[in-house]
Amino acid sequence: MIKGLLLDFYGTVVEDDDAIMQAIADQVAAGASPSVAGGEVMDAWAWEYEAVAAGPQFRTLRHCAMHSLARVMAAVGCAGDPVRLCAAQFEYWQSPPLRPGTREFLSRVTVPICVVSDVDRADLDAAMAHHGLAFTAVVTSEEVRAYKPDRDMFTRALAALDLRADDVLHVGDSTSADVYGAHAAGIQAVWINHRGHTRPDDTPVAYEMTDLTQLIEILQ
Repeated sequence: MIKGLLLDFYGTVVEDDDAIMQAIADQVAAGASPSVAGGEVMDAWAWEYEAVAAGPQFRTLRHCAMHSLARVMAAVGCAGDPVRLCAAQFEYWQSPPLRPGTREFLSRVTVPICVVSDVDRADLDAAMAHHGLAFTAVVTSEEVRAYKPDRDMFTRALAALDLRADDVLHVGDSTSADVYGAHAAGIQAVWINHRGHTRPDDTPVAYEMTDLTQLIEILQ
């Protein structure tokens, strides 16, 4: 019997910031010299983003975003202020739209939920307040000083709910951060595949669905 849930937030409870990041990447591409496509900037930013987050010294997600964008801007010859460009992303983090099915799911789920998110705590608190959401517990990378799929993120969440790994499901939209991270911690993973990606055969997914409402039947 499932006694609790660990729940990713961006891309699972609320919409992710993909469109905002692409818009920023397009602005960088427009100012690059020589010219470069927005998609190339986006790919480079995503790579640098992960490289900064995986570095030996923990940095907040806001710092990771700005620092990685600054690296990309320098590489493509774009003059400008990464702080100003990232402002739209940071504003979005505090007021993202809910994903389809979120309200229905949260109104019907009865087990305790711990949100497990890589975003900085102040931004997460603002987003939850924006939608009037409350959860049993919240664990962020800023507090743990590590990003998913780091095992400490999941063990801290289990401790917050006072539950064991086999008592819970972890629910998230990222195979690398959520599915593999949960699996490494001995937790079954629910993959919210709202982008319609093809799942590799060896991905350790216990359940695959497109939104949270499909999880209600599993919990009953």
